[in-house]
Amino acid sequence: MSRTPVELTIDADGRVSLPLGLLAEAGLDAGSRILAYSEGDGRLVLRREEDAVRDLLERGTL
Repeated sequence: MSRTPVELTIDADGRVSLPLGLLAEAGLDAGSRILAYSEGDGRLVLRREEDAVRDLLERGTL
């Protein structure tokens, strides 16, 4: 797993493009469903939908 930071820019419509390599490392590709939420303090989290739902059902938390 690579933890090399990638600098991204939020466009005027609030969109961010993620590099394909970063998505591949996370096991994501075109059509993947993800959940996004804020942890506050400037941190956003993206999770595969199936992983987040499983954790929610099993542990009661994302």
